[in-house]
Amino acid sequence: MKKNYNYTRRRLFLPEYGRHIHEMVDQLMEIEDREERNRQARVVIAVMGNLQPLLRDTADFTHKLWDHLFIMSDFQLDVDSPYARPTREDLMVSPRKMEYSQGRIAYKHYGKYVARMLRKLGEVGNSEATTAAVDSLARYMRTKSFEYNQEHPNNEVIIKDIRQMSGGGIELDEIALNNLRSDYKHHLSARPQKGPQRTQQKGHMKNSSAKQYNNTKGKNNNGIRKNGADAASRYNSQK
Repeated sequence: MKKNYNYTRRRLFLPEYGRHIHEMVDQLMEIEDREERNRQARVVIAVMGNLQPLLRDTADFTHKLWDHLFIMSDFQLDVDSPYARPTREDLMVSPRKMEYSQGRIAYKHYGKYVARMLRKLGEVGNSEATTAAVDSLARYMRTKSFEYNQEHPNNEVIIKDIRQMSGGGIELDEIALNNLRSDYKHHLSARPQKGPQRTQQKGHMKNSSAKQYNNTKGKNNNGIRKNGADAASRYNSQK
């Protein structure tokens, strides 16, 4: 008994329709009468539409079914289609190769947009707006350099990087760079110290709390004694 495995059968052009639909299309090509072949082709289109009933109301759904019918016949079926008959070249066009916009980033800790902005500013020329933008970028570069290197950046390095990224169109002097506010200096809040000093602080706070408690306690006792003596004197006078 000969085994009929799928790998011995012909290749399915559209596997989502299954092998039975492909066999129906093969039988269409064996019909010699053109009118009968057209009628059977419409029946096959109806069967193909029943496989996906949710897409019947979508635009160009019937047009897509006729295109799939020709694809499954390997573009050899000769029937009268209500739409333009597709060709192999129209449906098998290879897509255009996409060009990647990302290039090599020379200064990764600054980012690619900093280099683009400096290049554009170098082409614009010197103006008040350009100077303000360069000052903001220099401040940003100092911040990023501190975050990347964990140390204060050198002004000569920042000036050199600005000159190179702008293509020599921007010349920033060191005096103007020193006048910028240093945003990379993070001021940390005071924290309690560890070690002997912290122990002494705890002892001092403990002694202060005990002294304050004793003073308050003494005042309360004096008040109670004074109130008791007054009450006793009033009682004796009435008696």
